[in-house]
Amino acid sequence: MEFFRSLKINTSEACLHEALTLNKLDSLSNDIFLIGGHNEEAAEIGGIWGEFTLSRSKIKGGLRFALLECPNALAWTVTTDLPPNPDTVTIHLTINREQKDASFLEEVEEFLDDHASCLRQFLPCDVLETEA
Repeated sequence: MEFFRSLKINTSEACLHEALTLNKLDSLSNDIFLIGGHNEEAAEIGGIWGEFTLSRSKIKGGLRFALLECPNALAWTVTTDLPPNPDTVTIHLTINREQKDASFLEEVEEFLDDHASCLRQFLPCDVLETEA
């Protein structure tokens, strides 16, 4: 399954790489938090789905985050500066299931809403307008 959020934020790939680091996790989400060691590429986190290793990888246009031990292979990207909407930050979350129970899907939607809200407030770039 996949889920999306689009934010009208004027930023760049470089800005995302610099701003969205694991040591700033508390500014990026209210639903996940550091519980152990971390470096530029991985962190021990806790959150609404338990405890996991969160990986962070630079990709074209932004970053990919993944919960490495997650049985649903939950991962998301935060990208920008890509056609057809170069002034948009896109959050794209995937899981490796075609169906899940309603409560889990609601948690995913709440996580995305929270992450989008935190990015609007945190990114040191120009917010063009608020979108859901």
